[in-house]
Amino acid sequence: MNVLITGANGFIGKNMTLWLKNNGHNVIKVDVDNISLLPEYISKADFIIHLAGINRPLTKEEFYDGNTNLTKKLVDLVKETKKDIPIIYSSSIQASLDNDYGKSKKLAETYLLNSGLTTYIYRLSNVFGKWCKPNYNSAITTFCYNIANNLPIEIRDNNYIVHLNYIDDICKTWLDVINGKIKPLTTTYNEIKPIYDKSLGELANLIYSFKESRENKFVIDQGDTFTKKLYATYLSYLPTDEFKYELDMHIDNRGSFTEVLKTLTNGQISINVGKPGIVKGNHYHNTKNEKFLVISGTCSIKFRKIDSDEIIEYITSGDKLEVVDIPVGYTHSITNIGTTDSVTLMWANELFDKDNPDTYFMEVINHD
Repeated sequence: MNVLITGANGFIGKNMTLWLKNNGHNVIKVDVDNISLLPEYISKADFIIHLAGINRPLTKEEFYDGNTNLTKKLVDLVKETKKDIPIIYSSSIQASLDNDYGKSKKLAETYLLNSGLTTYIYRLSNVFGKWCKPNYNSAITTFCYNIANNLPIEIRDNNYIVHLNYIDDICKTWLDVINGKIKPLTTTYNEIKPIYDKSLGELANLIYSFKESRENKFVIDQGDTFTKKLYATYLSYLPTDEFKYELDMHIDNRGSFTEVLKTLTNGQISINVGKPGIVKGNHYHNTKNEKFLVISGTCSIKFRKIDSDEIIEYITSGDKLEVVDIPVGYTHSITNIGTTDSVTLMWANELFDKDNPDTYFMEVINHD
């Protein structure tokens, strides 16, 4: 379809354009710089997403000009085509409030509902996601941007609850409407689901934990969808010269050992680099279990059950990726048998605890 988007260069417009193009639709963009072409563009449209509006004017009259009157103009132009071009209208939860912004959006809703055209009105909550402008009208965006850029944030009431929509939930819903996969209400307003109700204090603490995770190497628990979406949003505001961060490498003449990622419930991932001919390990665990994956070089991984003399050996290399489980009660070692440094990805099911390491020295090859 030819989908016309008003306000196409804004936060929601940019994201919606991306979703539409990725799903095979042609996007006709309308913004302040080409608003004069609106009549021509409407005549070519199969569907309209009306995002353009005013939320921070110099005078209250601009609310009604940019929200109500622009919507009336859009409807009148559609009627002139003699076609029922469906319209998705981006309204606001403030349409139920007694302020000029809310009233201007409510009047626009009323005009659309009485137009006789097929219209789908969506009252959006506070929208967050990539490409939203910080320090403008989105607290969550400002928090993400400022915290990522080492700037202070200001919270007047930690307990104040904000109602949140995620940008991709909006885009997916509207794409489904355009593709005929869902039938929203046409006689009243719709909401984007889910709506997340979060306090400002809770949001700030969570975003600060995202920043700290790069320092303490803990993976953010993204088991709930809101944290997953917020973390993705936070990453989009990282300074472009800070996408990477350093790890603490423990280096000696044998190679190096580096903790990469930690989790509270699923252990940690580390990288072991071994010099040619170097043997590491020669210990066993009672409960701690591990997985080894040689990703570069060639290694010999040897096992011996602690009450047995039988030695078990696996040869693995980066040429064929294979995971080797390290069972409890087996003393084990890893030896670089190649000519270059070996690199092994190691997973342990628990974080290292120096006071309770569950690691006991015993050579695999018994020299007694």
